[in-house]
Amino acid sequence: MREPDRIIRLKTVLDRTGLSRSTIFRKIAEGTFPAQLKISTNGSGWHESDINRWIADPVSWRPKGEFDDLR
Repeated sequence: MREPDRIIRLKTVLDRTGLSRSTIFRKIAEGTFPAQLKISTNGSGWHESDINRWIADPVSWRPKGEFDDLR
């Protein structure tokens, strides 16, 4: 059985990627970094698998499903 995808918070994302907070939010706006998920009124996080995919290949990362129809 597959483990559920964890939600990780900004501090963990900063530690894992080595990027600054402002760089992460700029990349989100550009569409070159995974977008946040709203998890409560004042909280948000990221799917751990999305961050892992970005770390594995940051240059060619795209949101899941984008350009899948081009094959």
